[in-house]
Amino acid sequence: MQKKQNLKSGAADSRVDSNLDFGVDSEVDSGVKSRAESKNKSKAESKSAPQINIFLNGKPMQTSAKDSLEFLEILIKDSSRNDATNAPDKNSATNATNATSAQNTDNLVYIINGFATKEAVVLKEGDELFLIKKGEMPPQDALESMMSARHTPKVHERLKRASVAICGLGGLGSHIAIMLARVGVGRLRLIDFDIIEPSNLNRQAYSIDDLGAFKADALSAQIARINPFIATEPLILKITKDNLAEALAGANIVCEAFDVAATKAMLAQHFHAIFPDTPLICASGLAGFGDSNDIITKKIAPNFYVCGDMKSGAKVGMGLMAPRVSICAAHQANLVLELLMQNS
Repeated sequence: MQKKQNLKSGAADSRVDSNLDFGVDSEVDSGVKSRAESKNKSKAESKSAPQINIFLNGKPMQTSAKDSLEFLEILIKDSSRNDATNAPDKNSATNATNATSAQNTDNLVYIINGFATKEAVVLKEGDELFLIKKGEMPPQDALESMMSARHTPKVHERLKRASVAICGLGGLGSHIAIMLARVGVGRLRLIDFDIIEPSNLNRQAYSIDDLGAFKADALSAQIARINPFIATEPLILKITKDNLAEALAGANIVCEAFDVAATKAMLAQHFHAIFPDTPLICASGLAGFGDSNDIITKKIAPNFYVCGDMKSGAKVGMGLMAPRVSICAAHQANLVLELLMQNS
């Protein structure tokens, strides 16, 4: 009986105590004691190990773990025994410890500096880690960080401060807006005067339920369902040279996504007379299908860019179809990110 007391004071676990209650021989007792002493030694070494500062689910914390798998193992152990010793701060890692409570890593997504992996990655100062339980809605204060978990590190804070105006919300503009919302551009000004009709559905980011609604309003509502942290400014407005200055004031970048050549030309002609230092990204040549690699991004002049193949305009016998339209929209959205990161 005295041995049981000594082992308990030596931090033997509850499973071992239960065995001792049923009587075990001295050889087993010795093995248990050895394991308990080893565990205590490991704890002592861990406490003295150097700490590094990392981010878990968007919140700062410290850890002595050498790699990502050791860190995950610590989270699981600390979650299961509900012990703060050598554990992340519970307020900093609430979502992670909840996710690991079942000790089942199969239902977890583990993201390290924007890359999803469950291999051991050496941890460094300032690393960004996310631990997300599949299929569950996290608390609101963690959702934004988790949505940006697959970004390249340090990108999100820069993008959320940006404002981008999109002129025209058809096949190009609707997809540009959704891509920028997904990556977390903080403010999107959505400008279009038209409503959604059935022929738009072959290439534009709307659904049957949106028919008859103004494009600006429908797209704003869709973005709110994708990323509720994005501020949208829907403007039901036809852009002209007379309202250009007011409609686009304050935007860091403007995307032209009109489907009428004359309106495209008007914006290109007058924009930089009013906003000489603001990048304008236009589109030209995206009709038809095939020749995906012909669509390129080209710098025409300072702060003036054009995406497309520069030749395939929509006309009788060559319509606008979702794949090429989306490729061009992706070029424009990708250039927005590039310019925002450069300018920041």
